[in-house]
Amino acid sequence: MAVAVGLLQLVVLPVVLLPRSAAWGWMLVPLVLLTTPFWSLIHEAIHGILVSRREVNDRCGRVLGVLYGSPFALLKAGHLLHHRFSRVRDRGEIYDPAISSWGRAAFGYYLRLLGGLYLLEVVAILLTPLPAPVLRRLAERLDAPDSVAGPLFEHLAQPRALGRFRTDAVAIVALYAVAFACYGGRGWMLLAAIGGRALIISLSDNAYHYGTELDRPLEAMNLRLPRVLERFALSFNLHGVHHRHPGLRWYELRAAFRREGGRYHLGWFTAAARQLRGPIALR
Repeated sequence: MAVAVGLLQLVVLPVVLLPRSAAWGWMLVPLVLLTTPFWSLIHEAIHGILVSRREVNDRCGRVLGVLYGSPFALLKAGHLLHHRFSRVRDRGEIYDPAISSWGRAAFGYYLRLLGGLYLLEVVAILLTPLPAPVLRRLAERLDAPDSVAGPLFEHLAQPRALGRFRTDAVAIVALYAVAFACYGGRGWMLLAAIGGRALIISLSDNAYHYGTELDRPLEAMNLRLPRVLERFALSFNLHGVHHRHPGLRWYELRAAFRREGGRYHLGWFTAAARQLRGPIALR
């Protein structure tokens, strides 16, 4: 179903439906709103629980990553590093006032929050021509206590990861080149849809961690959503449970949430909106 939705957006809509009427372009709105469950399926694949067989699981993750617009090898390494270093290295809203001002920190923070995170995942495709030794040198240069870029680049320099990274990057470029060719003069519609996806992904990413205690990798919030939206998001709102039990499938999180006392930290929309307050000074 997820693959069908991706192909509907990229090929079927511009080739079959838009020539009949430009009004079909409005279909992109609900397709963009499917970004969260689409990412949740990739997330299941990242943790090896989308399909029981590991090889099939990874193949599914790679196909979904191509449709999403970023190589699965990158998404998987980045997310697993997030689990390892959450609130340690990975704490995007925190800045050190001894090094930077709020204004300087806010510039990069809001760029990342309002679409930049997803765009970085896409632009990373430009790294694929680099040989492994260059990626390793970049990893050394970018390694810092407040960033996972160093370990991420080091992982991508490994032969198996680099091969998959390059193969999927070529597939992404080819697929989206075909998609924009199909849209033709209506390519702005696809750009707008990609922008909507970027906003949803980037705004959601750190909502579960913003303002939580530092140096606690298992620290994450469970955010309240109406039950129908929780199912729609594949229980991604139960993020605190997920960080403590990353091996649980999405449909197992609700039971674990109840076993742990069933406490929400905030509502999802409140947590997402409060990030607009901006970066937080390191104490």
